[in-house]
Amino acid sequence: MPNYQTNSSPENKQKKPKLKSMIWFIGLGLLVLFLIYIFKIAHHYPKDINLQADSSLFGTTFSTKFSKELGLDWKEVYLATLDELGVKQIRIPVYWDEIEKIEGTYDFSDYDYIFAEGAKRNVKFIVSVGRRIPRWPECHAPAWINLKSDIGARVATVEMIKEVINRYKNNPSIEYWQVENEAFLGTFGVCPASDSGFLEQEIALVKSLDNRKVIITASGELGTWTKEAKIGDIFGSTLYRTVYNSWFGFLKYPLPTSYYKLKTKWAGIKPENFMIVELQTEPWVAKGDMKQLTEKQIKKSMSIDQFKANIQYAINLKPERIYFWGSEWWYFQKKFGNPEYWRIASQLFK
Repeated sequence: MPNYQTNSSPENKQKKPKLKSMIWFIGLGLLVLFLIYIFKIAHHYPKDINLQADSSLFGTTFSTKFSKELGLDWKEVYLATLDELGVKQIRIPVYWDEIEKIEGTYDFSDYDYIFAEGAKRNVKFIVSVGRRIPRWPECHAPAWINLKSDIGARVATVEMIKEVINRYKNNPSIEYWQVENEAFLGTFGVCPASDSGFLEQEIALVKSLDNRKVIITASGELGTWTKEAKIGDIFGSTLYRTVYNSWFGFLKYPLPTSYYKLKTKWAGIKPENFMIVELQTEPWVAKGDMKQLTEKQIKKSMSIDQFKANIQYAINLKPERIYFWGSEWWYFQKKFGNPEYWRIASQLFK
């Protein structure tokens, strides 16, 4: 009987796994190189940057806390925002640890001032209420809350929200209430675990006290938005283009505007109910604080080119409204010798 040779020798059997491993490693290497390119090297700017849009598209978030963290007089920054920039739409976080430093004793004087000065200039406001609202560490409860049980903390949160809504519900300058901020983004901030049931209770409370629409917000780049879209009247997305990761350093999101448009359709959000409530227009701080950033560090995430590109990207997305994130920092830059961010923004608002 003939002795036919086959490829099933032990030597050939060993070569096949080695070949598969080599192909797998080459593919993985190419993927890593591709990711490095899109996240670290490619700019991903819109091709055409003209910043052409009606001024009514734009607003800003104003934070008393962040102004003070920058070493600024918050009233000075606020009045400049109104009179120099000419902002007509502002999101105001009402910080719990500022209005109720002592349990049961409320002081709304700073916020009364904010809304009164805005009303003189026909400004419209989003008022952000809750335990988790804009700016680090995200949750801004007073220190005495730490002596409460979980249930006690929730009861106190409800009482605080009730006080804020009742204080300002007759103010015609207030356009929307925002309840909590990025409530389901548990990976960011120093906060208790998220609870959709309690969030719905907070929203129901606000709606029982006033008939204005409620905004619910979420990370623009993470999550599907489906939870938030179901429980809010208006959906507010954050929008970041350059972020920092301790493993990889600064990363540029390579996402096209179609990514956000698909997410709105997936979540069933109507175009007229979609806002960008937090557009990245300040640097991402990897270490230290904002005041100490060098020009080189600023350019890693918020050069002037990046600043304009982020704004154009948001314009191209065609949301109902765009609220900038970082106007206090623009003022800081202007005050200490770099007015360009402030100058560019002022052209958009007027």
